[in-house]
Amino acid sequence: MTKKLIVTRHGNKIVDLTPEEEAFKKSEEKISKNKKTIKEQEKKEKQQAPYIEQRRNAYPPIGDQLDMLWHTIDKDEKLQGIYFDFYQTLKTVKIKYPKLWTIE
Repeated sequence: MTKKLIVTRHGNKIVDLTPEEEAFKKSEEKISKNKKTIKEQEKKEKQQAPYIEQRRNAYPPIGDQLDMLWHTIDKDEKLQGIYFDFYQTLKTVKIKYPKLWTIE
C-alpha cells in the first residue's frame, strides 16, 4: 500500500492511503502517462511528417475552401447532381441571406 505524508503543526506522520485515495492516485498516474504518450506521439508525427504542418499553414482558411468548392459546383450541373444535398443546403442559405453590394 502507498504511504502519504501528513504535515500538521504538531508534527509529521506517514500513513497509508485509503482505498479511494489509492484508486485516485492510480487514475491520476494513468492520465499523466496517457498525456505523455500523446505528446510523444504528436512530436513523433511532426518529425516523421513535416508536410502536415507545412500544408496546414499553406492551405487557405476552411471558409475560403468551402467557398471555392461552392463556386465550382455552382458552375457545373453534373456536380450539382452529385453533391445535391451539400449544394442545395448552401444554395438555400445564399438565397435566404443574399450578398448586398454597395456602390460608392
